[in-house]
Amino acid sequence: MAGGGFSKLPNGSVVVAITLPAPADGPGPGAPVRVLVHAANRSRALTRLRNLGLRAVYLRGNAEPPTPDEVTAVLHHPDGVLWRARPGCAQELWHPIRTLLEPAPAVPAGRG
Repeated sequence: MAGGGFSKLPNGSVVVAITLPAPADGPGPGAPVRVLVHAANRSRALTRLRNLGLRAVYLRGNAEPPTPDEVTAVLHHPDGVLWRARPGCAQELWHPIRTLLEPAPAVPAGRG
């Protein structure tokens, strides 16, 4: 089960943070990925992730709520959905969710 949580903001919206295993073609298969979503409520945040292709995403409890730095990061991003490959590493930058979900570019065959 994925760890995660949420923070309710003063304006009524929420920031949901979920730690998931990376996709098979993502950054290190099976490595943890922290995903942040800003939405009007928790169910809309999860719906946003499901619409992006992360079908089996559920939030049970509030064991790992987003940190203040995570809340700031997702609020300042135009899409409102971010991910980071190493949740415990402060040097890792946040990335737009499309970079995690789009397939890796094909490597051209060498000439020989």
